[in-house]
Amino acid sequence: MSNHSSATVREHTSHANQTSRTNTIANALKRRAQAVLNDKSIDPQSRAIIRYALEINDPWLAELVRRADAGEEIVVTLDSDETSDTDNDDSNEEKIEALTEVICRADNEPGTKAAALLVLMATVENSVHPKALANAAKHCAFIRCAEMNPYKMIDAQVEMMERELFADNSHLS
Repeated sequence: MSNHSSATVREHTSHANQTSRTNTIANALKRRAQAVLNDKSIDPQSRAIIRYALEINDPWLAELVRRADAGEEIVVTLDSDETSDTDNDDSNEEKIEALTEVICRADNEPGTKAAALLVLMATVENSVHPKALANAAKHCAFIRCAEMNPYKMIDAQVEMMERELFADNSHLS
């Protein structure tokens, strides 16, 4: 029996080539991200987001670096007065309301929502009164959820709290 065939035998190549190519790309991305972090012309909030994305090996890092390299703002400035470094309570409350809106809106932009959450956490952390600001953020989120009330979640939460509250006082229910 003869072994004549028009098909050619494909040589086996190891996955090492693919792995080294992936590592090369990952290393190039890390170098680009580091260059953005060292570029003082890029706003500090954008650099902080990129630094965090680099630390956690975020899959959005390439997109964030691309935007920063292109001169795009990663964090949309809500209002020039709100982004000042002062701890004006009114400014912080307005900032929290705006960030809560970005986080809770129905669009499908996880990168924007993650950036808004990071800015919200930094705002609370750097506040003179972080507990009060955190409570304001919870209040804004609760109001936003109450407006949306998806799947009657708020109604279910109120019912559960009511049962717990009146569990010991059965004569009140």
